Amino acid sequence: MPTPLLIPCPSCNGLNRIPAERLGDTPRCGRCKHEVVASTPFELTQANFASQLKGDLPLLVDVWADWCGPCKAFAPTFYQAASQLQGRCRLGKLDSEANPQLSSQLGIRSIPSLILFKAGREVARQSGALPLPQLLAWLQSQGL
Repeated sequence: MPTPLLIPCPSCNGLNRIPAERLGDTPRCGRCKHEVVASTPFELTQANFASQLKGDLPLLVDVWADWCGPCKAFAPTFYQAASQLQGRCRLGKLDSEANPQLSSQLGIRSIPSLILFKAGREVARQSGALPLPQLLAWLQSQGL
């Protein structure tokens, strides 16, 4: 019997045990009943960031700001990537203006910035917006 994956709920931050073979079945949180592995990015904040680093699925963070033109232009690409990576990687959006302390803690110097976390640790970082094929190729080079 395979070991289930631990995945934090993007809504309530509760950890859920989900068998890997069920990731494509739209699993729901045992606590709040929201989707655990959504096909769209979820919002990251200072309050939920540490909880969202937990778990077995990698987390790709898009650090952005509302005033940033390249960030707004990249947003649809990030949403497309979320649907293509569902079950392999979770995608979260961090508003650097609303979360300046966390942005500083992460060492954000330019936006948009992408940070890939595996097992709670940063493993890769990319500055600037990427077209979808380049984004997927970058993630593939990181083992996704």
